[in-house]
Amino acid sequence: MKKYLIAGLLVWLPLAITIWVLHAILGMLDGLFATLLTASQAVLPEAAHGPLEMLKQVPGLGVIVMVSALLLTGVFAANMFGQWALRQGNVLLHKIPIVKSIYSSVKQVSDTLFSTSGNAFREAVLVQYPREGSWTIAFVTGRPGGEAGEYLRDDYLSLYVPTTPNPTSGFFLMVPRKDVIELAMSVDEALKYIISMGVVAPPLPVVLAARNQHG
Repeated sequence: MKKYLIAGLLVWLPLAITIWVLHAILGMLDGLFATLLTASQAVLPEAAHGPLEMLKQVPGLGVIVMVSALLLTGVFAANMFGQWALRQGNVLLHKIPIVKSIYSSVKQVSDTLFSTSGNAFREAVLVQYPREGSWTIAFVTGRPGGEAGEYLRDDYLSLYVPTTPNPTSGFFLMVPRKDVIELAMSVDEALKYIISMGVVAPPLPVVLAARNQHG
């Protein structure tokens, strides 16, 4: 009986969690869309309130609208006029006292994480943490900068060490490159390895697999 219950749990648990996460994301986007519609009622004539209320009841419409808005924004930002308008908007936001601190910090992080030319989360490595002889997987986020970079003038790397099984929290380390072992596994494979607490190990690279066979 226990064997069959565990087997059934292994079948349904990943599917249930996937559905739950997707449902949460859809609910969040629909809620944001409904908030925008409610805010627009304050500036639109009363005759438009009825159709807006009907739009709130359409499931999944928020996702379609948000994805469309992101695509249109991307198209706008990719041309010369859009880039000029965004620069002017950035200048304006950086002149507002409290807003500029929040906006500039978030923009720096997002530009680093999502830029195709950035180094953030492009490579998985092994590093000794939290003590010598104990190893964990970390992600290279670049090199130390600012005042820390002035003190660490040698070949240092900035690393993010995620926690298990929740990789959204973790620790920031600055360590010498010589103390880091580069891994051939992709970032996605490393994340799966971390989230599964070492249960789902990525396959060996072709070179290592061949070496083990001949060794």
